[in-house]
Amino acid sequence: MPATFSTPKKPLTWLITGCSSGFGLSLARVVQANGHHLIASSRNPSSSPDLVSEIENKGGKWIQLDVNAFDCDKVIEELEQHGQPVDVLVNNAGYCIYNPVECFTDNEVRALMETLYFGPSRLIRTAVKHMRQRRFGIIVNMSSGAALESNPSMGAYAAGKGALDCMSKALAKEVEAFNVRVLTVLLGTFNTGMGNATVLGKNPPPEDYKGSFSEKIMDVMSTGKFAPNGDKDKAMKAVYEVVVGEGVGKGHEAETALPLGQDLAARINVVQGSLSHALDVFGSVCNNVYLEKN
Repeated sequence: MPATFSTPKKPLTWLITGCSSGFGLSLARVVQANGHHLIASSRNPSSSPDLVSEIENKGGKWIQLDVNAFDCDKVIEELEQHGQPVDVLVNNAGYCIYNPVECFTDNEVRALMETLYFGPSRLIRTAVKHMRQRRFGIIVNMSSGAALESNPSMGAYAAGKGALDCMSKALAKEVEAFNVRVLTVLLGTFNTGMGNATVLGKNPPPEDYKGSFSEKIMDVMSTGKFAPNGDKDKAMKAVYEVVVGEGVGKGHEAETALPLGQDLAARINVVQGSLSHALDVFGSVCNNVYLEKN
């Protein structure tokens, strides 16, 4: 039996990370347009004063939040203590470093994991504690097709996204009994300006990678040739509706994954085909390594 969830018929309080651009800003605007309470956040609010003014002039709040900080979750504790319970936590902040796996430095991989996994994990653990006690809450994680089927040069990014996705699958099963939902949003390529914020790894790839798919992706991302095919505003409208159970989300509150993007649909088909192929090839082995009964 699928889990059933109830959502209070009142404006919800949303805490969204990474609101200075892209998906975070788009979702923040949708949330406010629909009359909910918004707590937007970014690592450096002073770098986007116009956006801060826009959100706060509409009754929202913009706070400084660096998910890499070991105590980033204290923000949630402070909000709770001041009578602002977080109903919806959206883990959106993130970035990507491109390089073949063998070329990454340890610091680069650790920094990515901090932003994509450890930081959100800290926020989730603290938010869920309060949501469980109130018997209501929604965790939303912005993920990527890279977590399903990663392209060359995106191994470290895929690892971070994949780690949070896998943890969230367990979390969803643990907290459904407390009326707490966990939604993973699997995103394809969208017009978020990601191509303008490309970070290449510190170590240049060896000559052997010349002309490889890895090099081609790094070139596309770093030279402004990246051409996404998704509309971020349409995507965030869908995310909003699934969270609140309206529109495309009506009756689908128990769903734990929301795929968005034509290219994402194609990647899901690739993954499904790959696993089916593995069973076709090794199915007899898979089913015959059982423990013999005496």
